[in-house]
Amino acid sequence: MDKYSLLKKYFGHSEFKPGQEYLIDAILEGRDAMGIMPTGGGKSLCYQIPSLMLSGLSLIVSPLIALMKDQVAALKEAGAQTAFINSSLSYDEIRIVYDEIFMKKVKIVYIAPERLEDADFCLLMSRMEISLVAVDEAHCISQWGQDFRPSYLKISEFIASLPRRPVVAAFTATATERVRGDIKRLLGLQNPLIEITGFDRPNLFFDVLRPKNKEATLKALVSQRRNKSGIIYCATRNGVEKIWNTLIKMNIPATRYHAGLTNEERQTNQDDFQFDRKTVMVATNAFGMGIDKSNVGYVIHYNMPKSLEAYYQEAGRAGRDSAEADCILLYSPGDVVTAKYLIENRDEKNQLTPTQRAEIKRKDYERLEIMNRYCKTTSCLRGYILNYFSQPHEGKCSNCGNCKGEFEKLDISLYSQMILSCIVRTGKKLGYNVGRALIISTLRGSGAGRIRELGLDKLSTYGLMNKTDEQTLRGIIDHLEEEGYIRTNPAHSTLEITEKASLILFKGEKVMMSFRRDKPLEMVKAKKEGKKSEGKRKTAETPEITEEAAEIFEALKATRTKLAKNAGLPAYIIFSNATLNDMAEKMPRNIEEFLEVSGVGEVKAARYGKDFLETLAAFAEGEN
Repeated sequence: MDKYSLLKKYFGHSEFKPGQEYLIDAILEGRDAMGIMPTGGGKSLCYQIPSLMLSGLSLIVSPLIALMKDQVAALKEAGAQTAFINSSLSYDEIRIVYDEIFMKKVKIVYIAPERLEDADFCLLMSRMEISLVAVDEAHCISQWGQDFRPSYLKISEFIASLPRRPVVAAFTATATERVRGDIKRLLGLQNPLIEITGFDRPNLFFDVLRPKNKEATLKALVSQRRNKSGIIYCATRNGVEKIWNTLIKMNIPATRYHAGLTNEERQTNQDDFQFDRKTVMVATNAFGMGIDKSNVGYVIHYNMPKSLEAYYQEAGRAGRDSAEADCILLYSPGDVVTAKYLIENRDEKNQLTPTQRAEIKRKDYERLEIMNRYCKTTSCLRGYILNYFSQPHEGKCSNCGNCKGEFEKLDISLYSQMILSCIVRTGKKLGYNVGRALIISTLRGSGAGRIRELGLDKLSTYGLMNKTDEQTLRGIIDHLEEEGYIRTNPAHSTLEITEKASLILFKGEKVMMSFRRDKPLEMVKAKKEGKKSEGKRKTAETPEITEEAAEIFEALKATRTKLAKNAGLPAYIIFSNATLNDMAEKMPRNIEEFLEVSGVGEVKAARYGKDFLETLAAFAEGEN
């Protein structure tokens, strides 16, 4: 069976996404490959189809149990012979999988990287014909990546130990040029085909909000999306517990995930989310990598992540089925303090030398600064992300908060003089520089004991900006730093003026700053012609559906839920929302037409076609 027949039979698609065919052909020709593709771009298909076509066994190295379970369940539903081996299986269950491998009853085996160090597993593999080793989330091999896992460094040793070298392929959604170089070198890829299809996700709407009250803003955002599945990321366990309790009090069906819970509770909560028993997951970054849930409609970051790679990967868990989805970050300056604490107190990796750990920490701080700038930029948010990953793009994307928002440019020269003068006068009085918090408190005329104790209430700049709210004042200081008038001493986090500041203080240089006039998020998304948005945003991947089709879609969802419950599977494993939308538009009347729906393969058509066709027929005959 050729690749096109397999694509239709197992996955229900008639054509490949960009880049997929090149990578599949390279692997089938016996060439190593590296695929850099966005989440939802179809990375898994690039190793699944060759695995079904090659004569021997294919090993898929994957970092998390959840991904293995999801992909194996989906492949089995499609009719493919596959299995996984990880710590969730008992010794007896692992032995059963080993027997199935030895008897060639499976074609594809998903494994955790730690399994490559198991003597029994390595002995079994030495007796098998291995055609392909595919490494998913390959950025984990690089200490420059945000998810470095030392166990990934053992992959090349395992490959070298095999009697015959298989084809090696690596895949990731987030990798800078330096990380891509590490992947190629550390995996020992030989003359690989490197296919970079881009990092853009047009169906995702990006926004950064700087609310005065984060919790109130979050409650409003979640309330607007009660009928959608979403993930809320918090920086700490305490943050997760707090937000989870808040949502429960709002009668939002929410669950939680963090390292402080038992393994059993984490698994139960993850299953509740995967199976749509709970619509919202509140979690730390311990949740997510490898999560294959396709119907996540929004991702909200309650705190700023430590890097743009981490943010884009976590935000990218929305809209995996190509439907429109929102990625919203709620920013506050305190997030930077939290992120620095997490960097300083990260888990030490025993495999690393002190020099390596120091270098990783330095890189962590570099990434944090880049992430912080993303939260403060007034330019296109999507463009900022694509710049970081070195991808060309248009100046404005028209689908982010900054491009859709309204800005006005104001002269902040007088405010700038006050701030710079306060920094100078404070430094002279104390004999040392202080941080943002004390400068802001002095300018706003705070009566705090610390201000009086240091005598800062006696400065001429004390209370000069008592009518300026703290958020605006912080924004102006950030702008002055971005423009080079102020710098932060990295050793003490104190503010210092630069030589350039003299242009404002003594030469009357004007300083202009753009202020975004934030509207409620739904209004920001509306088109600028002055009319409210009349439906979903329209993209190439998600054509706008009619009101009648939306009604049919809900009926199809009910049918899917019933089938998923009977099969003990997450609903999206049966069919994705995108497939149900296409079904509602095409209204197939028989199995032949049902097979023309995008995402419907032969096995699933035979298994579920009758139920969905009956639902559609009821609408066609006007019974509903």
